[in-house]
Amino acid sequence: MIKGFKDFIMRGNVIDLAVAVVIGAAFTAVVNAIVASIITPLIEVFWKPSEDGVPGIPVPAVWGGTVTFPIAGLISAIISFLAVAIVVYFVFVFPMNVWKERQAAKLGVPEDAEEKLPTEQELLIQIRDLLEKNATAR
Repeated sequence: MIKGFKDFIMRGNVIDLAVAVVIGAAFTAVVNAIVASIITPLIEVFWKPSEDGVPGIPVPAVWGGTVTFPIAGLISAIISFLAVAIVVYFVFVFPMNVWKERQAAKLGVPEDAEEKLPTEQELLIQIRDLLEKNATAR
């Protein structure tokens, strides 16, 4: 029972999904806090916040006022995404791939040893040949 559970957990797709959900949720809060406390103030150094307190690019509107494009939100989202993706890749995905390669090397399975699957046409030819063989055998 324990071996079956271990085999289930060690499958790549289960590990990848668990990593993405848990680490993504936990690390996103940390990255958002860093972006809100460091990146957004840095953006405000270059762009003055509007009356609403949103830093961005002010553009004169047709009706006479100004419209602020909230560039800080976009930059914050991009930085948050890249930070989470980099951490998930280098902390979990890369080591898991290295571990899988080592396991395959221990078992003596070369990387290119995967059997090439037959095409649909090759399968149809095999089925036809088997049907002809069975028909002549009767």
